[in-house]
This record gives sequence, C-alpha cells and structure tokens, in this order.
Amino acid sequence: MKHALRQKGFITVVIALSLIMSCNQTPKEKEQMQQPYPISAKEILGNPNYQAISYGGYRKISRDSQPTIKELKEDMKLLAAMGIKVLRTYNVQLPHASNVCKAISELKEEESSFEMYVMLGAWIDCLNAWTDQPVNHNIESPDNEAEIERAVKLAKQYPEIIKVIAVGNEAMVKWATSYYVQPSVILKWVTHLQELKKSGELPKDLWITSSDDFASWGGGESSYHTKDLEQLIKAVDYISMHTYPYHNTHYNPQFWYVPANQTELSKKKQVDLAMKRAIDFARKQYDSVYNYMKSLGVSKPIHIGETGWSSVSNGYYSATGSRASDEYKQGLYYKLMREFTNTNKISCFYFEAFDEQWKDAANPLGSENHFGLFTLDGQAKYPIWHLVDQGVFEGLGRNGKPVTKTYDGDLELLMKDVLSPPSQLEVSVAE
Repeated sequence: MKHALRQKGFITVVIALSLIMSCNQTPKEKEQMQQPYPISAKEILGNPNYQAISYGGYRKISRDSQPTIKELKEDMKLLAAMGIKVLRTYNVQLPHASNVCKAISELKEEESSFEMYVMLGAWIDCLNAWTDQPVNHNIESPDNEAEIERAVKLAKQYPEIIKVIAVGNEAMVKWATSYYVQPSVILKWVTHLQELKKSGELPKDLWITSSDDFASWGGGESSYHTKDLEQLIKAVDYISMHTYPYHNTHYNPQFWYVPANQTELSKKKQVDLAMKRAIDFARKQYDSVYNYMKSLGVSKPIHIGETGWSSVSNGYYSATGSRASDEYKQGLYYKLMREFTNTNKISCFYFEAFDEQWKDAANPLGSENHFGLFTLDGQAKYPIWHLVDQGVFEGLGRNGKPVTKTYDGDLELLMKDVLSPPSQLEVSVAE
C-alpha cells in the first residue's frame, strides 16, 4: 500500500538465500503436484462465502520482531470468527508468510473444520532499491530471483493452503519511486511461474497474478498503456487491482468535498453521502481497469487486491487536511465496499486486519499505522462492533485481552471525533 509497504528499509535482519529448487522431480512427484485440491483459487475468488483480507501480524515497531506462531494462531482464530477465509501476505523475505502457513496448518490439524487460504506475495524491486545508490527502474534487483524461489518453495510445501502467488506489490506504479520496475520485469516472473505450472513443478490450479494500483493495470494515464502491460494482462490468471479513495481525499479530492447544496445537512448526513461518493470513486477505478482490459480483447476476472480506510491521521487526512480519518467513516467504507464486492462477486482483500505500528514507527498517529479493523491490542473498531454484539469473539482475544469495542461501544462518543469533509465553498475561498 502507498507509503507503508515501501518500508523495506526497516529490515535489518540478514536474509539467507533459499536453496535452488530441484529440477529433477520424478514423474510420480509431478503427478502428485498436479492432483486437484479440495478447492481451487478459481472457486474461492469471487465467492462471497470466502471473505478475504490483507494481513500482517506485526505487533512491534520493527519487523525485526516477528510474531510467534502462537500469536499468529491467535489472530487466525479472530479472523476465522469474522468469516475471513483468505489472507493476503506481502513477501517471503521474512519468516512471516511461512509462519502464517505453519499456523494455519497447525490449526487445521487441531480442528479439521478450520479453513483458511493464502494469497502469497513475492516482493519485487528495481536495481538499488532502498539503498543510497541511484535507483534504476529499468533493471530489476538481483534479489528478485531468490524471492521468487522462496515463493515457489513455500507454494510447493503448502499447496492445500497457498492458492495464489502475487508477483510484486505496487511494483509497477510510478509514484513508488523507491523501487518500481517496468511491466516487463513482472511479466518475466509471471511467465516463469506459469511455466512451472505447465511443467508440473507447481499445482495447475494455483493462480498467478500481480497486485498493483489501478493505474498500473491500464485504468489511469495512457503512459501505462504499453505492449508489456498488454502481455502481462494476458499472462496473469486474474487482475488484482488496488483502489484507495482514502488517499485520494488528498491527492484527487473533488469527489470528496461537500457540494454546495448539501452544506445545510447534518454532519452525519454529509459524511454518509461522502462515503457513498468514495465507493463510487472506487467503482469508477474498477471500471476503468475493466474497460482497458476489454479494449485488448481480454476477458478474465478482476478482483480488488487492496482497499481500505484509516481511522487515525495527523497528516493529510486529519482535521487540518481532508478530514477523512475516523472510525465512523472507516465503518461505512468497509460496509459499503463489502456490499459492492459481494454483490458483484468480486474478492476484496480489505486492507487490513490489524493495526501495525512499524509502518510509520516514528509517528504513532500516522495514518499508515491505523488501517486495521482491530487496534494493535485487539479492540474491535466501529466497522466490526456488530460482531462483538453477536458474540463471535467470545473466548478469543489478542495479547491476553478479550475483544472489546473501541469507545466502549458508545457511538455518540465516537461521533464527537467525526468531522464533515471540507465543503466546496470552503475550498474555493481558501484558494
């Protein structure tokens, strides 16, 4: 996600390269790899019975402190209680993704009915990304090959859990100035993984994609409309696109402002209408990707790999900015987005499950730390208060604490922290 997921510079641990995968599988081993598993990505994605979410289990201010298997299992149980059955992870450079798979595997052994799957991310960088050397966006990092190898190894180890491999996260969008690559790099690795499926090295029903901003998938500027992107769209099994009306309340805010004819409405009504406009904004970005894909003569699924809304900000989205950040708006966005995607059979890897503080460690009130539906200590934010009322988290918790509601469940108290978006009149006067 914008800003947060570029924090590779926080990593200080030394990452050992994985062993080169054997190319000498026996025919029997290849046959076993090609055996269908009980459910495939094709059956999961777009199925409202398989709700999806983006997940990072980090509790500390640095990813050097990895969550334990016990902590991951604690989180898995909370998410399962919500009806979540598909998780998205972001890299295999760190132990997090492999430990998530291990935690799921152990929970399945402990309870045969436990069901959880993974969309596995493989991080992709350009040459000299996250260094003091000049970055070269036309040449990829030499570390990418090992990252893909780790992803393949993990997918082979957990074929019953890992249903998707996503090559890169916002790796082609040009505002990711620290690390973005050209589509040809993503195409290279997507093609490589598709070939491994054909040869029997990977399960044939494993889906391969890249997860990127809507603009990277052709929904934005024409500068993205390249031959390599066209080939990539044809090579992936589905398109995983990101859309963030939240960020656009600052960067592209015209949809967000309260129209002149709504300035006399109550604060709640102004906010409710603004959040409907936010969903319409996301839908337009989805449609723009769909229209570009169809213009190429391609027809395949498009799912939402990321979208979300932060509940706290002391920056662009605070009282002195777009006034977008609070739990009430977050709750409306979550509800409306789930309704839109479920109705249209679109998988939505909502960003994100839990707050994480490593993303903007020097600024605790930074928006990137507060996209979770749960707070860091496991309190349920407004979007899922109703699940607390339903008792779905009974006997569960995080960090030794039971699940309670933020604001003690007092909506009137919450609404005191809610601000209407700026009005068009305010903006025009300020300009």
